[in-house]
Amino acid sequence: MFARIAATLHTLGLTVSSRLRQDEKGATAVEYGLMVALIAVALVVGVGAFGGSLNGFFNTLFADLGL
Repeated sequence: MFARIAATLHTLGLTVSSRLRQDEKGATAVEYGLMVALIAVALVVGVGAFGGSLNGFFNTLFADLGL
């Protein structure tokens, strides 16, 4: 009787651990999606904040280089 309970618990543990490993794939995709969204927001904020000064910098640089 005890062996049967132990075998059932062991099988249940393997099933749960297998499902948790499979669930990490979805969690990883969500994490990458959040990172991409954060980088996109940072770029938009950065360009909005420094866009004018960057434009002036590159215009001066290209003028000095004769481009």
